[in-house]
Amino acid sequence: MNDEMPPDETGNGESFAEMFDKSYKEPARLEPGQRIEAVIVKITPDWTFLEVGGKGEGCLDTKELMDAKGVLTAKEGGKVRAWFLSTENGEMRFTTKIGSGPAAYAQLADAMRNGIPVEGTVSKEQNGGFEITISGGARAFCPFSQMGLRREENKENYLGRVMMFEIIECGQRNVILSRKGILEKERRAAALALKNTLKEGDKVKGTVTSIQKFGAFVDIGGVEGLLPVSEIAWNRTENTGDALSVGQRVEVIVKKLDWENDRLSFSLKDTLPDPWDRAAETWPPGSYHTGTVSRLAPFGAFVTLGEGVDGLIHISRLGGDKRIQSPAEVVKAGQAIEVKVEAVDPKNRKISLIPAELGREEEEDAAALKNYQQQAPSEPEGLGTLGEILKKQLENKEKIR
Repeated sequence: MNDEMPPDETGNGESFAEMFDKSYKEPARLEPGQRIEAVIVKITPDWTFLEVGGKGEGCLDTKELMDAKGVLTAKEGGKVRAWFLSTENGEMRFTTKIGSGPAAYAQLADAMRNGIPVEGTVSKEQNGGFEITISGGARAFCPFSQMGLRREENKENYLGRVMMFEIIECGQRNVILSRKGILEKERRAAALALKNTLKEGDKVKGTVTSIQKFGAFVDIGGVEGLLPVSEIAWNRTENTGDALSVGQRVEVIVKKLDWENDRLSFSLKDTLPDPWDRAAETWPPGSYHTGTVSRLAPFGAFVTLGEGVDGLIHISRLGGDKRIQSPAEVVKAGQAIEVKVEAVDPKNRKISLIPAELGREEEEDAAALKNYQQQAPSEPEGLGTLGEILKKQLENKEKIR
């Protein structure tokens, strides 16, 4: 009698049990609060079953997939976004709306205990923070200080945005939310991914997330850096909001990486052509141009000739023949003025200017002097010493007599 196992249909001696063990996959291991995109396997009047990976199957209340009129808004084979709640009696429970119905606050309290984040829409600004409408319909509050990793000056940038929040306090009809913890986790994960690949001088794409007086914050993929107002454009930018807006896509150069202090610095102007590269061709010495007085200094007035290029009229040249104590006696910021270029120094980014009328006066004087010199009689040649010249003059007088 042969005690060996008979070969299976594949002929390799592998049993059905072995093949089953190889093909079977454990259900995906999920953490409470983890969000998934799942395929709807079956819809019943009470429960909707989801495919969550391998042989695993999850379920959620079918009522969550109905609109206000009780009409089903999903179908079998379609996908749904849901959050994992817990495992009960071997079943993986999910929800699409935390904080809905009569048990809304009980659900939120349970979500807080289990560290489950909730999705909410920033509805309106209140004293000290924002009212948040949670996806299930419940209302909550998020203080200004908990809306981000830094304080946003323009509160209107938040209104209408859909965000994820952590529940940090949950009482009867008193729910306090925070985004700080979620953003910090995202930032740490993104920083870890970028730390080994990103380097200074790289050109990267990002999105403007915040407008400040001193510049703008740009997200380059989970990590934010500062775009200083001085690095936005070659010309002088007075108001960051005039050049950029929240949500705008930009391409920037990485200027500085300081991972230890979580400080990244970007430049937008470094992606643009440097106007000083062709300054000598665009504003050659002797040429006349109309510019705008950009600012006044004790030693003179700066005049903007083009984007990112300012020239200087020294105070000694501003008043013409009149001696002045301050440039403000002659010009003011914002004034249009015609100037003449005296000298260009692209290497040191300097252009010397004078008022156009002064330039024309000097040119007229130079032309008159040249004309006079051309018309004046030439001096006698080979006269020798002074004594010889005087002797010759006496001889001429004798001949006249």
